[in-house]
Amino acid sequence: MSDTQNQNNQVVTSETENNETRFLRFKLSYRIEHWIFITSFSILAVTGLVQKFSGAGISEFIVQALGGIENTRLVHHYAATITMFVALYHVGALFYRLYVLGYRWSMLPWIDDVKAAIGWLRYNFGLRKSPPQEGRYTFGEKFEYWAVVWGTMVMAITGYMMWNPISTTRMLPGEFIPAAKAAHGWEAILAVLAIIIWHFYNVFIRFFNKSMYIGYIDEEEMLEDHPLELADIKAGLASIQLDPKEKARRKRIFWPVYIVIAAIMLAGIYFFISYEETAIATVPPAEDVEVFVPLTPTPLPTPLPTPTPLPTAEDITWESSIAPLFEQKCATCHNSDNGMGGLDLSSYESALAGGNSGPGIVPGDPEASQIIIVQAAGGHPGQVTDDELEAITCWIAEGAPEQ
Repeated sequence: MSDTQNQNNQVVTSETENNETRFLRFKLSYRIEHWIFITSFSILAVTGLVQKFSGAGISEFIVQALGGIENTRLVHHYAATITMFVALYHVGALFYRLYVLGYRWSMLPWIDDVKAAIGWLRYNFGLRKSPPQEGRYTFGEKFEYWAVVWGTMVMAITGYMMWNPISTTRMLPGEFIPAAKAAHGWEAILAVLAIIIWHFYNVFIRFFNKSMYIGYIDEEEMLEDHPLELADIKAGLASIQLDPKEKARRKRIFWPVYIVIAAIMLAGIYFFISYEETAIATVPPAEDVEVFVPLTPTPLPTPLPTPTPLPTAEDITWESSIAPLFEQKCATCHNSDNGMGGLDLSSYESALAGGNSGPGIVPGDPEASQIIIVQAAGGHPGQVTDDELEAITCWIAEGAPEQ
C-alpha cells in the first residue's frame, strides 16, 4: 500500500487486494456528510410530499403514523434545520480544502464539461465510437452537485417565506406566499425525481458504486469514469507539495474569517427558525369553564336582559352591517395592504372581485360566493358566528346591496 496527497481533496491510496488495485475516492468526513445530508433530504421529501398531496391514501397513512399534521410539520422543520447545518459545515470544509490545503477547484464547471456533455450525447446516439475521457468529477457529477446547490437555495428561500409568512408579507405582496408554496413543492418533486432517475441509475444500476460506503473505487471503475485522474496518479502528477509554514499561515487567516462567517450564518439559521410563529397553526379545542356563578339569585322584579335583535334581511346593507363585520373579523389578513390569498375585504368593490380562489361575493348566489364557502366550512382564523353567517347569506341572497 502507498499513499500520496493529491490535488483533488483526497489521499491517493494504491491498495492491492486479490490482485486488484483500489484508490481512495472519499475520506470518512465526506461520507459522513453525505449520509447526514441524504438522511435529512429523505425526511424532508417524505414529510413535504405528504403535505403537498394530502388527499392521497399513502399520505394520510404517513401523517397518521407520524402523529398528525402538526408532528409532520415539526419533523419537516427539524430536518430542514439539520440540512442548514450541513450546508454551513460544507461551506467551511470546502474553503478549508481549497485555501488552506491548496486543492483544485475540481467541481467548478469548465468548457471541457460542455465538450464532454456533447461527447456523451454523440456516443449515446452512436455518432462516436468511444465515450469522452474525464477527470476527478464527470460533467454529470458536476451537474448534479450544482443542481443540489441551486435546489437548496430555492428551498431555503421559499421555505423561509412559508415558515415566516407575516414578516414576508410586510416586505412583499401577499401573492408571494402561494407562489413560494408552489415553487417549494415543485422543486421538491424535481429533486426527488432527479435522485430516483439520475442518481440511483448512475450509482446502483449502471454499476454499483461502493465509494460512498467504503471510500474506495477499483481501477476498472477509475478507468471507465475517471481515466484522466487515473493517468495523473500513475504519472505522479496528482501529488501536491505544500510548505508547512505556508499551510500554517493560511490556517491563521482562514479560521478567524470562517468563525465570523459561521457566526453570521448561525445567527441567520436562528433567525430563520425562530423569528415568528407560523400563521398556519391548529387552534386548540375550546373548553367549557364557569366564568361567574352568583352567590344568590337577583330578586325580581329586575327585568331579564333581552338579546339585541339582528337586523332583518331588508335592513342589511354593506354600509350598515357587512363592512363593520368584515372590519372586525377579517381586516387583519384581508386588507388593501396585505391581501392574503389575493382577497381584500376593505371595500365593496374589492370584496365582490374576490381573490385567487374566485369571486368573494356573487350577488343573489350565496353558494357561489367564496366567503360563504370558506366560512361554512368552519375553522377559519376569522370565523364568524352562525347568526352572522346567516345574516351575510341573507344579504347576498337579497342581491348584496351596498347602501
